[in-house]
Amino acid sequence: MDNEKLKVEAQKALDSGDLEKAKGLLAQIRANKEQEETQAQLKTELEDELKGLGASDEPKTEPETEEPTEPEQEKEPEKEKEVPPIPPKKDEKKKEEENRSMEVILDDKKENETRSINQFIRTKGETRDGLTTVGAEAVIPIDRITKPEKQPETVVDLRQHVGRVPVTTGTGSYPILKANKNKMISVAELAKNPALANPEFTKVNYEIATYRGYIPVSQEALDDSDIDLAGLVSEHIQRQSLNTSNAAIAAKLQTAPAKTVTSIDDLKDIVNVAIDPAYNVKYVASQSFFNELDKMKDNDGRYLLQQDVTVASGYKLLGREVVVLADDVIGTAVGDKVAFIGDPSLFAKYFDRQQASVRWVDNDVYGQLLAGFVRFDVEVADTDAGFYVTLGPKA
Repeated sequence: MDNEKLKVEAQKALDSGDLEKAKGLLAQIRANKEQEETQAQLKTELEDELKGLGASDEPKTEPETEEPTEPEQEKEPEKEKEVPPIPPKKDEKKKEEENRSMEVILDDKKENETRSINQFIRTKGETRDGLTTVGAEAVIPIDRITKPEKQPETVVDLRQHVGRVPVTTGTGSYPILKANKNKMISVAELAKNPALANPEFTKVNYEIATYRGYIPVSQEALDDSDIDLAGLVSEHIQRQSLNTSNAAIAAKLQTAPAKTVTSIDDLKDIVNVAIDPAYNVKYVASQSFFNELDKMKDNDGRYLLQQDVTVASGYKLLGREVVVLADDVIGTAVGDKVAFIGDPSLFAKYFDRQQASVRWVDNDVYGQLLAGFVRFDVEVADTDAGFYVTLGPKA
């Protein structure tokens, strides 16, 4: 099979996504070209050797009629030499460089350059975005700083702190067993057993809401980008999903019974007395609230806020974990010194119908839509599990 047919087969393999077959066909093309070059070089060497032999044995070459076939054999290579040897060598050099560049790009397909060599073969050397060409020679693209630098973000997933309840229906109820504070009574020997108090339940009704949206991405951007643009957009949508769930959870935490504190002693009263010790108390605090906590000291001048690597947030106050959110997430505006103090896993329930998902949606323009969907509901389950605290000025 000649090289032109091999190129057609390689193009078909690339279009179908069979990179291994395409790589093998390109290797065969290179081998054919190397064989042609080797044969041409061998012919040149044989011609030079025959000329040298003819110069050393001039008397023997006089009877040309005795060997009529030798001149013909010499003329045949000369016919092949009608094409000057230098241009083919330049073409072969260009083709070798083309093959080397093709090989580099194919081997580097993990960095999204496969599309460039695909276009190079398809267009037979025409210039295309993402691939630099010099004549018909493919070269490695020029260094381009196109990878975006992400702005630092504080990522706290409140879904990890509240009670997460997977559900399979759009609406329903979730039973909560109330704390049992009833006691048994003493009875005489062989007396009839008295009835015990029945367990008490409360139902939390939920109704799943659907949150969705899309980001349009042009096909040119997908083709020309040298980064994983689809992955970048998908990550962006996932972050929007997280922001949506955090906002819904924080809105429920803000409905907890309100309290105002002005000192560390007031915080101790809430943690030690106001909340039942059975609850796993945490501080879900705004940055401004956290800043004030960080300045609090005991009577010996030691800071009360402690770093602790055993908890995810890295901080503890009075032996309790401190989770820090932006002021306008757990609060309503920048500068709000507020916090939910209590057990968020029992106070609120996150009813998870479907986690965030993304999929490509066909569009009638030259582009695609990357859509995200998330379905959930957040409801208060136990109002005794915490308080929404505001830090006021010192008296």
